[in-house]
Amino acid sequence: MLEAGVPSPIVPYGADQTLFVVIDRLDETTEIRVERSDLDAAINELVAGCFNDPIKVISFNTLEHWMKDISTDVADEIQARCDIDGVTLPDYLSDFVESHS
Repeated sequence: MLEAGVPSPIVPYGADQTLFVVIDRLDETTEIRVERSDLDAAINELVAGCFNDPIKVISFNTLEHWMKDISTDVADEIQARCDIDGVTLPDYLSDFVESHS
């Protein structure tokens, strides 16, 4: 697990890559940031319940130095996948999807 501010051994300095950070709340005072290089993998992990209480998803580019909160896009995608599969939105994602839809 990687935290924000800690260089990733996978992405060399200056590499042009977009990364995704899921901010997950562990308890009232503790949040962790989990970095992924694949948005689809991050969404799959969210749907699979790999996070305790996801509160935000941020994308950033290592070379262009931009950052964007993509929580609404991710929440919409999670809801769309549930709708397509004909399953109810899991309880552990309901707060995330409701707060970003």
